Amino acid sequence: MLVVLNRLRINPAAEFAGIVVLCGCVEYFTSYYLELTHNGQKWWDYTGYFLNLHGRICAEGLLVFGVGGMAIVYVAAPLLDNIIRKVQTRKLIPVCLLLLCVYAADTLYSSKHPNTGEGITDYQSRAIPEGIECQATGRSI
Repeated sequence: MLVVLNRLRINPAAEFAGIVVLCGCVEYFTSYYLELTHNGQKWWDYTGYFLNLHGRICAEGLLVFGVGGMAIVYVAAPLLDNIIRKVQTRKLIPVCLLLLCVYAADTLYSSKHPNTGEGITDYQSRAIPEGIECQATGRSI
């Protein structure tokens, strides 16, 4: 976001739209790639959410990406940049290597134990089951 959308930084509305589009594309094509490479298994499913596209992305998620992206671009990145500039390079290298190892370990774990969306983005599990009796009317739903 910081590098790709750098030219939009002077216009916050354009930056927000750019973040939404960029994150939406990344999420959509990541979902597509993961399904192709994992025998059609969905790692998340937004089916049933407002303005979803093939269950891969939805308006609610893109709005969260937009707000979060704006917080990163205008708050977190400048703060981190100021902190990092004060730290000596010889101290930064081990920290970066440690973070890279944590990322690699998470990637390996996630490739063997993917999130199937159960209880997280599984829209159907939140639906009211058929045959439940309405307490107000006594009728079956």
